[in-house]
Amino acid sequence: MKSDREEYLPSWLSEWRSRHKNRFATLLTVGAITAAAASFFFLPSNKSMAVSAAALASVSVTSPIQKTITEWDDYVGRFQASRRVEVRPRVSGQIVSVHFKDGEIVKKDQVLFSIDPRPYAAAYAEAKAGLANASSELTLARSDLARAQRLVGDNAISKSDIDRLQARVQAGTASVAGAQARVAIRSLEFEFTKVRSPIAGRVSDRRVDPGNLVMTGDSTNGTHLTTVNALDPIYFSFDASEALFLKSMRAHERGIAGTQVEVRLQDEQKYTWRGKLDFTDNGVDPRSGTIRMRAVMANPQLFLTPGVFGSMRLASGAAALALLIPDEAVQTDQTRKTVLTVAPDGTVVVKVVELGPIFDGLRVVRSGLRVSDQVIVGGLQNAIPGTKVQIKTKKDAILEEELKTRHSSDASISASTS
Repeated sequence: MKSDREEYLPSWLSEWRSRHKNRFATLLTVGAITAAAASFFFLPSNKSMAVSAAALASVSVTSPIQKTITEWDDYVGRFQASRRVEVRPRVSGQIVSVHFKDGEIVKKDQVLFSIDPRPYAAAYAEAKAGLANASSELTLARSDLARAQRLVGDNAISKSDIDRLQARVQAGTASVAGAQARVAIRSLEFEFTKVRSPIAGRVSDRRVDPGNLVMTGDSTNGTHLTTVNALDPIYFSFDASEALFLKSMRAHERGIAGTQVEVRLQDEQKYTWRGKLDFTDNGVDPRSGTIRMRAVMANPQLFLTPGVFGSMRLASGAAALALLIPDEAVQTDQTRKTVLTVAPDGTVVVKVVELGPIFDGLRVVRSGLRVSDQVIVGGLQNAIPGTKVQIKTKKDAILEEELKTRHSSDASISASTS
């Protein structure tokens, strides 16, 4: 039975519709299947949406370490010899021998150079002969005076003759004294042909070789033979701030002998060298606001060398509790120092901190952090303030390190194969 709507259709349309009715149903079915497949492949499922929501930036965090420490003031200085002597000859002549090896340790009064002693030996012998002559003249004058004085009672000699004999004795005495002085001078000159080290320490290299003529004189005219540095004890000089100067003066007023200091070399991680302040300059430099100070420390093995740089620290206060974090976690925001932390809900939060010195490889934080804060130390490039991040566990860090190792080994194998 036809519906009312079909009754009003033209006869040719009704006939075409009845003929293609089954084909329309097939097309509709195929369209429905195609739409279902498209929705399966192209529309996000609940699982994929959950995965994208979980794909957050991964960071590594650590908690601040609370520890009782003594804060230190850090300075950079240079070691200096406690005594330094430029060896120069005290007599002129020809160098005939050198008695040390360059750079060796020498003792006080050890012979370093020998100057040809023959001219000075001859001069010494001549002075001794002059002394003998003066002594004989004095002896003769005294004998003549003694004989003349025995004739005074007989009025056999005049008063003027006695005066002349007394003058001869006085002149002879002066001649003997002068001859003795010349002998002493010639003896010293002969002794000075052996150039000795005035102090104990490490000697530099020789500036002259045997056969060269050397001249005596001051630092301008005299020949520079070598240099000797006293190394035990050794000085450590540095430019200190006015605050340290005042602190040192206060300690001196309280009767404290010297402020203890610790020094480490460039290749050392710990402060292994210890000493105390022993000298402060007599004024603060008005241009730099610093004052030159010096510490002295023992150097029994003579390891410390003048001219070597070192980092020095000295206690700036009593021991107190402090928070310590890795120094690489600190960032600079214009004039402020900041660190990135992770809130309990996973949000990155910026905190402004006040920093102190380095202590055992960690940075002291005076204010701005709490012990419970989670400080970001790894993945800082992925941490954006205000966004959420995922804290990387220890297992994730190990897997990531293994993947990096495998990737680098694969890259090296492919490079060697090519």
